[in-house]
Amino acid sequence: MPRQDIDRIREKIRLCQYDMSAHAMEEMAEDLLTILDVEEAVLSGQVIRVEKDDPRGTKYVVVGKALDRQTSVGVVGRFASSGRYLIITVYEVTEFEG
Repeated sequence: MPRQDIDRIREKIRLCQYDMSAHAMEEMAEDLLTILDVEEAVLSGQVIRVEKDDPRGTKYVVVGKALDRQTSVGVVGRFASSGRYLIITVYEVTEFEG
């Protein structure tokens, strides 16, 4: 996985240049995660998969640790035409992914 992918995503998170879909917000709440857990997962995680088959753009699956450093969190997103990063969904990783 090119190192620059995760670096670009992290930069958007650090600069608060990202948006979350309604679906991502719902999934985050269902898994009892906070926005800080999502941000930490991206900042501490790695891109484990790149999905290029979506006509809306390349999706990046990042898995990292929540603030508690115990919970694994998956964050799926893509770069929007606006230049911002769109988080499409968020979930607690309950089994090995990758």
